[in-house]
Amino acid sequence: MGRAWLDRRRFLGDASLGLGSIALASLLDRDGVLAAQPPRIDPAKPYAPRPGHLPAKAKNVVVIFCAGAVSQLETWDYKPELIKRDGTPLAGGPPVTFQGPSGNLARPQYEFRPRGQTGKMVSDMLPHLAELTDDIAFIHSLTSKSNTHGPAENFLSTGFVLDGFPSLGSWVTYALGSENQTLPAYIAIPDPRGVPQNGSNNWGPGFLPAAFQGTVFSAKESIRHLSAPGIAGNTDRATHELLQRMNRRHLDDHPGDGKLAARIASYELAARMQLSVPEISDLASEPAHILQLYGADDESNPTKAAFARNCILARRLLERGVRFVQLFNGSYASGGELNWDGHNKLKEQYDKHAAILDQPAAALIRDLRQRGMLDDTLVVWCTEFGRMPMFQAGAQGRDHNPNGFTCWLTGAGVKPGVSHGVTDEIGLNAVEDIHPLYDLNATILHLLGLDHEQLTFEHNGVQRRLTNVEGHVIRQVLA
Repeated sequence: MGRAWLDRRRFLGDASLGLGSIALASLLDRDGVLAAQPPRIDPAKPYAPRPGHLPAKAKNVVVIFCAGAVSQLETWDYKPELIKRDGTPLAGGPPVTFQGPSGNLARPQYEFRPRGQTGKMVSDMLPHLAELTDDIAFIHSLTSKSNTHGPAENFLSTGFVLDGFPSLGSWVTYALGSENQTLPAYIAIPDPRGVPQNGSNNWGPGFLPAAFQGTVFSAKESIRHLSAPGIAGNTDRATHELLQRMNRRHLDDHPGDGKLAARIASYELAARMQLSVPEISDLASEPAHILQLYGADDESNPTKAAFARNCILARRLLERGVRFVQLFNGSYASGGELNWDGHNKLKEQYDKHAAILDQPAAALIRDLRQRGMLDDTLVVWCTEFGRMPMFQAGAQGRDHNPNGFTCWLTGAGVKPGVSHGVTDEIGLNAVEDIHPLYDLNATILHLLGLDHEQLTFEHNGVQRRLTNVEGHVIRQVLA
């Protein structure tokens, strides 16, 4: 066999095939067919709008992230069998769950009733959002890779349970930039009660350029260090103009320095934000009927009023072309007092949390619709995992359940009035059309005109993506 390699004709033939393969690979790479091509980003204009991979149904997105793991059984996933079997043990069920021994099966703590034209059964816990059932696409069969809040928040926000990976909003702004050049492309609005369990990992850039991290501020707390205290506006502007001239001159002397161009771009955006952020954060211009619609004037519930103002801020940001807004409801681990982690006193705590979430979140969707913005805005409601159908032993609450829970979509490109996926008769496990959270993120990207398999970034020699090596678009919820 070795003598055959010395044959002149065979050598020439093999060589020609090899050269042809190299040429073909080069052509395919040039045309973007061989492998995913990263977005072309000008370091001097990192937020310039960029095209996606396919026609987009949504221009921007707002994610309502309920931290602490909302129970699907008290909200969206009606299980009459669970009502029948209330107070009985689950034969063959897990004797111990995340926090300890299992108790008996427990019926939903709120009544369910049919809603809208679809007649979908939704609980009384969230009456304002329940009125929007006909506009919502529910996904009842989601699963997570973790039953611990921090890693599960990571998995929902970044596609990985470990720290250090880019958030969904960072991927989106890295790919698409922004229509607005006076505000950040990606803004995270923490709950008035504090930040979620995994904090900035939920809006961090991971290994993407730092320009694509989420900027944190709310109606209560504006962006930190936006202005220098004690320096008059005219002096500040004059200083900025001088620095701008010096930076531009330095950049002209070093035209290939992308990091320098990126730093200059970030400083110039900060200067523009000094003018735009105070204006957008000032809700005094909102009419009384809008404040009333959201519940921002509710003096009896200051936390609800503060969350309502955050929802109004989210709408104002979307109006001005901010690409990605992440709106948090619920904060860090606190025995369920400050978020949806209902282990011990679920009904008592959910009464408080529902009153904070319900009216403002529903008003945001209604407000977007009446302004014509819901045609090109995607609204996502999500939580990191669900809850068990049984109470914990000796408690009046439910333990963590990553094996079957609900999130939903409404707005641009979403089929209204759809319920997709099924959990078993008591809501313990997803059993039909099972979707890991990869699929939810792939679907969000798809509606924004992005192919989750093509959106990549090389890190440590690996082509990374939000959905790792998994994920499928949930086409059953697309219009």
